[in-house]
Order: sequence, then C-alpha cells, then structure tokens
Amino acid sequence: MTRLIVAAGGGGDAVAAAMLDAALYGDEDPAVILTYAWDRLLVDPVPGPRGAHDFTGLEQLTPSVSAVPAEAHPIAPAGSTLPRLAAELPQTFALIDPHQGAVGITRQLEELVGHLQPESVDLLDVGGDILARGDEPTLKSPLADALTLAACCQVNAPVRLLLAGPGLDGELPLEDLHGMLGSLVHTFTAKDTESVSSVLEWHPSEATGMLAATARGVRGTCEVRDAGLPVPLTDEGPTVREVDMDEALSRNRLARAVVATEALEEAETHSREICGYSEIDYERNKAAWISERPPLELDADAVLAQLGQFETEARGRGVTHTTFRRIIAALNLNGIQRQDLRALLINCRREQYDAPLWSLAQPG
Repeated sequence: MTRLIVAAGGGGDAVAAAMLDAALYGDEDPAVILTYAWDRLLVDPVPGPRGAHDFTGLEQLTPSVSAVPAEAHPIAPAGSTLPRLAAELPQTFALIDPHQGAVGITRQLEELVGHLQPESVDLLDVGGDILARGDEPTLKSPLADALTLAACCQVNAPVRLLLAGPGLDGELPLEDLHGMLGSLVHTFTAKDTESVSSVLEWHPSEATGMLAATARGVRGTCEVRDAGLPVPLTDEGPTVREVDMDEALSRNRLARAVVATEALEEAETHSREICGYSEIDYERNKAAWISERPPLELDADAVLAQLGQFETEARGRGVTHTTFRRIIAALNLNGIQRQDLRALLINCRREQYDAPLWSLAQPG
C-alpha cells in the first residue's frame, strides 16, 4: 500500500506534496502524486494544461491515468517540469488530464484509488486559493483547484484536504483564511526542505518557494508576480493545516459549478461566468504578447543598474524579499530568461540569495 496525494493546482503544489511526503514518512514507500502538467508560460509556451496526448514515453497506470517518468518528453512546442521532477524526486508523478472536465478527473481518481488501494488520499493546496469564493480581487488561478476539489468531493474514498502555507500564493489574504483552518498537521522545518532543495533551484513556483523560505526561517514581505503583490512571510508560512472538505466546497462557487463538466471548455465557461475570466484566456493573450517580444541578450551592467533602482523602490514599499519571476517582470524581460537572470544575479551578488528568494537587504 502507498499514499496518494493530489496536487490541487499542479506546478508547485506537486513539489510541496513531495516535501510533505518526505517530511511525514521519510524515504519509505514514496507516495504517488497526482498532478497537472500545467506550468504556465515560464516553462510551457502553450497556454493551458497538457494532457496525455502532449507527451511521449508515459507509463500507463490505469485506462485513464499515466505516470510521467524521467524518460517522458513533452511534445514540442509544449514544455513540462514533470519529467525533471520524476528524475530528481523518489515519488511517482501521475498525470491529471482535465480535458474531460471534473467528470474525467473523478474517473481518473476512482481508477487510481482502485489500482493503488492507498492507505490515505490527501488533496494538497499551497496558499489557499482552493478556498476562494470566486469574487476575490486578488484571485488569479482558480480553475485547476476548483476542478480537483470538485473531483475529490465525488470520489468514493475518504479524502483529507490540506492547506500548506496559508496566504503564500497571494490569492487570498491570510486573514480571510483563519476561520477555515483546522488542526495542525505539520510545520515544515529547514531540514524538511532538503528533500526538494535541488528542485527549488530551478522550479519557478513562487508559492512553494516562499513555503520553503519560511521553513528556513525567512520572515518579512515578499513581492511576487507581474503586479508586485506583497505577501507576508510569517510564522504561519511553514504550516500545513487540515480544512473541512465540505466547507471548502460550500465556499468555492466555481468548484460546485464544474462538478458535472465533461470538458475543460465547459469549466472555462463557468470560470468566466463566476470569476469574470478564464486564466487560460489570460495565458492565451500573454503568449501572443510574448511571441512579439523576442528575448534580448542580458547585459550584466544594464541588468544590475535596473535591479538597483527596483530594489531601492521596493525597499521603500517595505519589501524585504522578492522572487526571480517578479524581477523578470520588473525589469521588463522575457520570462524564458528567468534561469539566465537568476544565474547572473547569484554569480554577481550571492550574498543576496536567500534561497530560493532574492533578499533586498543592501549588500555590505
């Protein structure tokens, strides 16, 4: 028997799931992590989530579920972090394919539970957007979480909903979540982050990066995303708490709306009606914009000068840390230059690298 963890939003939730599995159970019988291949435009230039048809080299687990091994490859031009995660981490990464809507994800879950006979099933979200009503002004990416919540509420097995790093995704303020947070399951420590430390050197997730940073003792305010949203790094940051599944579904209007969807396009329509937008539309528009802006070669002197101005202004806003994704946006660079920018900054100013964040403390 093993454990099954559903990474609610894919991406960084899958990395956090691996970290939680290692923290609670060590190396013994690593969990199966069911996750989206939805890495946003920093990794995947194709908008929306990838399905099984977007990969070669998958391993069939059940009729509807495939594992993504290290040898798998996304079919160009698509990109995915999952093969590299499979290469670096001991857990098995199984693919959520949302193209048949919540009905299809429920079927995938039922098959996987029947195949694995897991001793536990957890649905893990980093930050808390899985608890969104749908009308919050800071909410940006509710669709993936709504679909997994809807599916997990229908599967014929007990599922525990866990929330790691309340407020760290910048989508719902911590104060909005307090009344929903139940018993403490775990508080991540610096030692816990060692299991994913190599992954955090390249994985673009801001929320899971801040989760690891708070576990390592970082406190302050981190500016994230294109818009420079300030996220408090507090003692609540490294915690994992249980949340009542029925209460979450009652609160999440989009999850209730997509329960019977049989296509991703149907779920998108509900998102536009309830939230006023589809995040995949945002990706489509941004992908078109990026395609018109070919990346320029990074000029170290120019980058450092721009960075210095950004840091001065950010410190004036009370910001203590930021992410490389935020720096990319602030310097008006192309997202695919993230790793090159990261390497440049760490090489020039290593003392400001507060892994995996960038400290705005003045050098010297």
